[in-house]
Amino acid sequence: MDQYPDIEVDGSDTDALALTPISPFRPRRWNGAILPGSVEVRFEVLDHYKRSVSATADAHEVRNVVSVDVFQDDSIALKLMFDPDHSLEERILNEQFL
Repeated sequence: MDQYPDIEVDGSDTDALALTPISPFRPRRWNGAILPGSVEVRFEVLDHYKRSVSATADAHEVRNVVSVDVFQDDSIALKLMFDPDHSLEERILNEQFL
């Protein structure tokens, strides 16, 4: 028997898209955003010849991008395991505010 219970997290309970910078120092004064899961965001690099930009999602990095479209793919499902004494909500709150 597993020590930790399996907890399934689906889009109906956690319908959010976390948009964060790759580097904590760039872009300056922008800490990221928590957006609704249904939103689509497009970034366009103004001068990609002078300033190279990288984009990373799910541990895959693409360098020298000209534009990036960000959206949530609901076709992927994951099973997460947690300690029964520390819920997902508690962990999220601790990461955001402590």
